[in-house]
Amino acid sequence: MNPRLDFFGNTLAAKVMRHINSAGRAVTDSGLPHTTQELVKIRASQINGCGFCTDMHTKDAAAAGETQVRLNLVAAWREAPVFTEAERAALELTEQGTRIADAAGGVNDDVWANAAKHYDEDQLVALVSLIAVINAYNRINVINRQPAGDYQPGQFG
Repeated sequence: MNPRLDFFGNTLAAKVMRHINSAGRAVTDSGLPHTTQELVKIRASQINGCGFCTDMHTKDAAAAGETQVRLNLVAAWREAPVFTEAERAALELTEQGTRIADAAGGVNDDVWANAAKHYDEDQLVALVSLIAVINAYNRINVINRQPAGDYQPGQFG
């Protein structure tokens, strides 16, 4: 499969990606645990069918020391006791935040309250922002049919 556009060689795409990357760096540098960030990126990417991002974030998580068992179970996190209560709250928020169109009310109050039990205000801002950013990346890559499988950990710095 070939991408529809060369997002890595197009000048306008580079400008757009620079801004999205900047938002992503703000989240990366926040107080939200790095492990949680990778789990969120993986789960949203799975839901959106973004092979490019799923490949990238599972490889980055593994390179950072995440276990293969946990990576294998992200899609089935509800049935997997390998995730902390805080990670489970983040994954549930990710699912509802990614599937906004599937629920007329968006993210429900119980899911928000559960996340707020585990994360402070800055971490919640980071979590909400991360969900938005990864969904933007997913949409660009899915629309563009960006091929997956060749990513090397740290490839984009």
